[in-house]
Amino acid sequence: MYHTWMRYFTPGPVHHRLGLVCLGVGLQHGTLPTVGPRTLDHHVAVVVSAGGGWYRGADGRRTAVTAPALIWLTPGTPHHYGADPGTGWDEAFVDFSGPAAATYTELGYIEPDRPVVPLSDAAPARAAITRIARAARPGNPLLEVETGAAVHELLVALRRARADTNADGDPVLTALARDAFQPLSVAEHAARHGMTPAELRTAVRRTAGCSPKDYLLTVRLGRAKELLAATELPVSAVARRVGYDDPAYFSRLFTRRVGTAPIRFREQQGRSVPGGWSNRVPDPEHPPTIPPRSV
Repeated sequence: MYHTWMRYFTPGPVHHRLGLVCLGVGLQHGTLPTVGPRTLDHHVAVVVSAGGGWYRGADGRRTAVTAPALIWLTPGTPHHYGADPGTGWDEAFVDFSGPAAATYTELGYIEPDRPVVPLSDAAPARAAITRIARAARPGNPLLEVETGAAVHELLVALRRARADTNADGDPVLTALARDAFQPLSVAEHAARHGMTPAELRTAVRRTAGCSPKDYLLTVRLGRAKELLAATELPVSAVARRVGYDDPAYFSRLFTRRVGTAPIRFREQQGRSVPGGWSNRVPDPEHPPTIPPRSV
């Protein structure tokens, strides 16, 4: 026996321009029928939160699926899968499409070459899928936008939930961010980790979706923006603090990457705070209490 609930949507062209659209959502459990063999023209994320089964791709190899796990179904890829006929599984799926899917694939969030991905926890992904299911109520005027936004959230939740991802953050990225403001080359950063530059590039691209040089630049420019917005330090001093001895080079780099010069950025965003901004992340669920104004 099995239970199935599903809804399908047809977003219009304007919704596709948002980057991702949700084409369908389903919640199923039990000894479900086998799916395929078939080939789709869009993406599907199948989240298995309990039980197990199998997956077979274009190469004909059969891969065991043990919950919690994710099955990626990607456009143009033949696939065939099913729950264990004895125990079944608990499954939630989301069909989606849109131009942003290519970017998520480039960043490593969607993995066509790894269709079965072990997860450490299926709950966050199931929560995002539940939001899509709730948005599917009849007459919801926000249906396409609400479900499309939840697909973005789902992809982030799935990326974070991979079993090979450290919940405390990737140690290589943590170390790069810590040392980003030192005058070190990519080769010197790699040596600190006992890696070759090629190994470091592979590790960073796998986790951050970019090269070590771009990752370091992102960290440096993020800190530069904070200093420009929250302090009155000269641009030359900001440049030195984030690792650039040549202020002119820093200004050109900042302008090219950010789209505006450091001075202009400060004019737009400046909020000088004595002592600088706090590094403590506030709790949005428990904001500080502001006393009422006296009349």
